[in-house]
Amino acid sequence: MEKILQVKNIEKYYGNKSNLTKAIDNISFDVEKGEFVGIMGASGSGKTTLLNCISTIDKVTCGHIFIDQEDITKLKGNKLNKFRREELGFIFQDFNLLDTLTAYENIALALTIQRVNPKEIGEMVNSIAKKLGIQDILKKYPYQVSGGQKQRIASSRAIITNPKLVLADEPTGALDSKSARQLLETFEYLNQKLNTTFLVVTHDAFSASYANRIIFIRDGKIFNELVKGNDTRKQFFEKIIEVQTLLGGDLNDVI
Repeated sequence: MEKILQVKNIEKYYGNKSNLTKAIDNISFDVEKGEFVGIMGASGSGKTTLLNCISTIDKVTCGHIFIDQEDITKLKGNKLNKFRREELGFIFQDFNLLDTLTAYENIALALTIQRVNPKEIGEMVNSIAKKLGIQDILKKYPYQVSGGQKQRIASSRAIITNPKLVLADEPTGALDSKSARQLLETFEYLNQKLNTTFLVVTHDAFSASYANRIIFIRDGKIFNELVKGNDTRKQFFEKIIEVQTLLGGDLNDVI
């Protein structure tokens, strides 16, 4: 299988010598093309810091991160911006949509920045909107649609450039249960039908149960790993809860 992401012995420190915090402690793992991987851990475990380093928002203190064999820890300036823009897709908890743009314009923005032909942009936006069931809201503004629809617009924007890796940070955090389920089913569809590779940080066991594999982080280290295999989603959910219990997390945070 093709390895899209390789994290090799990364560490991340914050502060100075007199007050040093080790947020990530020698973490290594791979993600293969077409995988749907969840990252879980209690608040302060290092999971968001890990995602920030992979997304190039933050820099590792030491170690290397390869995305499609490109060492992103060595990229700087315009090269880094270009890589982030063209090779990564981002889905945020608070949507990060521009209120002054329609759904169509929000989705098309990434392609416009890349100077894609306007005719091609139209075809690409309509194609992805059809797949995600949002064709009828393309002319609406973010304030005119529901939270679930906003997140599907954001998901469309994230994958329209056909990125190597889509990164999501608590994507269901601002959604009600029905909208969360619809979004997770969208991720599942994109993963299974379009072979989109996902890396999703979540504290929610229900959301995590849609993944193929879960990496659990505790105190900046990998604590455990679960692979769904032939389990049903319900069986996988129950296993996730068991590991959460071992992690010492509050079950009220994950159910």
